[in-house]
Amino acid sequence: MSKIRVGVIGAGSISESHMNSYQNNPNAEIVAICDLKEERAKAAAQKYGAQQTYTDYNELLANPDIDAVSICTWNNTHAEISIAAIKAGKHVLVEKPLCRSVEEALHIQQTVRNSDKLLQVGFVRRYDPNIDLLQSFIEKDEFGELYYAKASILRRLGNPGGWFADKERSGGGPLIDIGVHVIDLCWYMLGRPKVKSVSGNVYHKLGNRSNVKHLSFYKAADYDASKNTVEDLANALIRFENGASLMVDVSFSLHAKKDETAVKIFGTKGGFEIDPALLIVTEKNDVMINIEPQIDNKGFNFAAAFQNEIDQFILNVQHNREPISPVEDGLELMKMLTAIYESAEKGVEIQL
Repeated sequence: MSKIRVGVIGAGSISESHMNSYQNNPNAEIVAICDLKEERAKAAAQKYGAQQTYTDYNELLANPDIDAVSICTWNNTHAEISIAAIKAGKHVLVEKPLCRSVEEALHIQQTVRNSDKLLQVGFVRRYDPNIDLLQSFIEKDEFGELYYAKASILRRLGNPGGWFADKERSGGGPLIDIGVHVIDLCWYMLGRPKVKSVSGNVYHKLGNRSNVKHLSFYKAADYDASKNTVEDLANALIRFENGASLMVDVSFSLHAKKDETAVKIFGTKGGFEIDPALLIVTEKNDVMINIEPQIDNKGFNFAAAFQNEIDQFILNVQHNREPISPVEDGLELMKMLTAIYESAEKGVEIQL
């Protein structure tokens, strides 16, 4: 089978994970790279052997030699580029979040449905080897009915600034940037139940906190501490029609002792922790038991998950398979995220 010829749109930091993974896949070939900054596109092309570079994504999409694209741009361009790519006859892998609003997500979904192309949303946590392990336990009913999930990604000094802190370009702060990962992961592990209601809180109290000294943190390439229009902290309770619920909190800035990541899911026969390290809890002979699986990586394996995500995308394109993270799931996540922001703004629970 011939190689899938890929174009990468956006050559910022996250694109490295895409391009490294494509390079490692024998059935993929990076043929073109597009970035608003010509020099950055050329540098990436030289590194990954791409023959063509562009500063206008429309010109890349007009290239008949390209079968599929990875969209690694600012969130505010995800919808327009995804729609243009599908209409241009390309398969699409778009970074999370799918877009910035439910309206945009519906437009993308309709465009995909009206085509014979696939769109895969970059919910990379679904592709981690540990999630595959846990899914095998779930399929064998080891945990029984999964009814409660709890997730936190709390950064005490973690506002990257730049486009991440610009609501117009990002669509939001920690909720839409890092919260989307754990909300999606929990929803996916719970079996993707239909959402019933959402109650959320959003706080703008600390801002960028660029005044903090002697402690370094990640900064966006266009970092500017004077511009910050996103929240510091968001939390939410999401209820599902099957009775399950999800509690989540995420932050960029918080007066916390340390950064914290924790994802836990509970069932009638047992439960498990995904972050910070895989742990299974159950009962045997009327005794509660904590099980630590003997595996290569206890926690999230970023590189392996990205490689699996790209490998699955290539296979999906080759065999016309439905992704495990389809456009429909991107839409459902946008409904949850926007409902949290709406609930916080209105001070009421949102019914979906």
